[in-house]
Amino acid sequence: MTSRILVLNGPNLNLLGTREPEIYGTATLADVESLCAERAATHDLLVTCQQSNHEGGLVDALHEAADAGDVVGCVLNAGAYTHTSVALLDAIKATGLPTVEVHISNPHAREAFRHHSYLSPVALAVIAGAGIAGYGFAVDVLAQHLSSTEPQPSR
Repeated sequence: MTSRILVLNGPNLNLLGTREPEIYGTATLADVESLCAERAATHDLLVTCQQSNHEGGLVDALHEAADAGDVVGCVLNAGAYTHTSVALLDAIKATGLPTVEVHISNPHAREAFRHHSYLSPVALAVIAGAGIAGYGFAVDVLAQHLSSTEPQPSR
């Protein structure tokens, strides 16, 4: 069975390409999903991509991924829920999925309320300000983590 990574995007990320292009660029969510699939393939991984504007939809996606049996990690751009959602924090902790937090822009260069993340304390890594390339980096980080934690053959 081929392992999968969940690429999970939160509120307003369905508007990539048209929403504040001076901050988020002109790439679309479809571009993000293609980038992730291509990068994952270089690591012999598959991706499942989901987007929800609803906090519960994101929590459900994490639960379903953990229950699927073949999902080995998550690339998560929670959007504004990064700064507000204890529910997502708890879902990441409860599922145990290694999760890389991604931000297209640099939240620390923006409004003060964006400087805090509820998710960072449980994230394997945080990638911010690299544009959509950050998603590719996140897939690489997960793949490296997975290869370093795979059981080694006994001698």
